[in-house]
Amino acid sequence: MQLMIKQRVFSLTDTYDVYDDSETPKYFVKAEFFALGHHIHVYDRYDNEVGVIHQKLLTFLPRFEIEIGGRIVGSIQKKLTFFRPSYEVDCSGWSVDGDFLGWDYDVYRGSSVVMHISKELLHWGDTYVMDFHDPADEIMGLLLVIAIDAANCSDKKK
Repeated sequence: MQLMIKQRVFSLTDTYDVYDDSETPKYFVKAEFFALGHHIHVYDRYDNEVGVIHQKLLTFLPRFEIEIGGRIVGSIQKKLTFFRPSYEVDCSGWSVDGDFLGWDYDVYRGSSVVMHISKELLHWGDTYVMDFHDPADEIMGLLLVIAIDAANCSDKKK
């Protein structure tokens, strides 16, 4: 199963459209314009909120919490590294490994791959492809990828 995340280029905030295998719109991602730190909402195609990502303020390194149904289900925090970005993931027992700047990484549950994320080249705006092994991991995986993108964006603003 696959999801494709496409950034809207002409938008005042981080805004993404998410499509399924047949390029049908499935989710919509929108950041709040007037918020301290990142505060990002994910909606399904019927405008129901499926999750929220919010940046914890007053932390030494960027930290984001992932919320589904009003309950915090995970977090991601950037680790202090010098050459390549690395993240501490506390999310459903998952771990993340790969090239975050090149947008080519995998998410694992134990030793099993949950999903692979890659960036597609030659698109107007950022376009990412998420390959899932289990459809039940779709929402949590989407929120995790959006949180990693927000953490990468936090680094670029410094």
